[in-house]
Amino acid sequence: MSKADAAGTLSKLIDGFVNRAMAGVHVAIPCRVVTFDETTCRADVQPLVRMGDDTPAVIQSVPALGRKRKVGPDIEVEKPFYEKGDVVYVVCADREIKNTLRGQVAAPDSTRAHDINDAVIVGVFI
Repeated sequence: MSKADAAGTLSKLIDGFVNRAMAGVHVAIPCRVVTFDETTCRADVQPLVRMGDDTPAVIQSVPALGRKRKVGPDIEVEKPFYEKGDVVYVVCADREIKNTLRGQVAAPDSTRAHDINDAVIVGVFI
């Protein structure tokens, strides 16, 4: 008669739970630009890393960071520009960012963390 390995069974159970929980945590993802709106500086992007059997869903209306710099006495603001097919790097904020985009300290409306709904394009791979 063999004895069941209780520690091994518990370890597998915990590993499965942790892996499922971590699958919902997003930090940074290389993506392909599907569309880009120059007016709003927002893009629809397709994640390029497949984590399961299905193609990852398109992330819609992702804001893109611009750049502000001082050249001599002048201040220049560069708006981003992306084309369909560009490969960009997208990061996911620690918490919901919707209420902070106006530059004010604000509480999030949800408890989500590292969610693709709070993605931001930080640059393009060249």
